[in-house]
Amino acid sequence: MKIVAISDTHGLHHQVQLPPGDLLIHAGDVSHRGDKHDVLDFLAWFEKQPFAHKIFVAGNHDFFFEREKPMAIQKIIPTSVTYLNDSGIQIGHLHVWGSPVTPWFFDWAFNRRRGEAIRRHWDLIPANTHILITHGPPATLLDRTKRNEHVGCEQLEIKVREIKPPLHIFGHIHEAYGEMDRAGTRFINASSVNENYQLVNAPVTIDL
Repeated sequence: MKIVAISDTHGLHHQVQLPPGDLLIHAGDVSHRGDKHDVLDFLAWFEKQPFAHKIFVAGNHDFFFEREKPMAIQKIIPTSVTYLNDSGIQIGHLHVWGSPVTPWFFDWAFNRRRGEAIRRHWDLIPANTHILITHGPPATLLDRTKRNEHVGCEQLEIKVREIKPPLHIFGHIHEAYGEMDRAGTRFINASSVNENYQLVNAPVTIDL
C-alpha cells in the first residue's frame, strides 16, 4: 500500500500537490482558525482527492472538532473520508489509530495536561496498531522547535516504545519536518508548512 502523508496545511490545502497513492493521511491542523467554513472547505477538497482511502485527525487549531457534538461532526464528514478521534479503523490487514491530542500549550484545541491527563488518551491505543496518527510528536522524536527545545509528549513516547507500530505519522512542530527510524518504527513529521506558515514541505510517500 502506498501512503501519502501531509499535516498542518492550515487552510492552504488547495495549493498542495499530492503524488498518487492508495491511502491519504492528514495529521491535523486542517484549518487556520478552526471555524466551520474552513473545515467544510477542507472536507470538500479532501473528499475529491483520488485515493481509495482518506483519513484525518484534527489538530490544535481545529476548534470546530472539539466544540461541536460528535453527531454534528459525523453529519458533515463525507462518506469516503474517515475522521479519527481517539478511534481506529481497519483497512485490509492494517489497523489504523488516530488522536488529535497534544500537550497543553496556550489553551489550544485538544490540549491535555502532561502526565496522567494525557496518558489516558494514549492508553486507548491498541497494541496491534500498524499506523498511528497523532497530531503531535512523541518526546525527542522530530519534536525540536526553532528554539532548540524538545516539546513532544513523554507519555506518547513511552506508549510508542511499548507497542512499536511500524509507522507513526504526526505534525504540529512545523520546523521538525522529516522522518527517522527507531526500534522498528518509522516516524514521520509530515508538516506541510514551516514555522512561518509558508507551504514549503512536500507530502511524504511511504510504501507499507
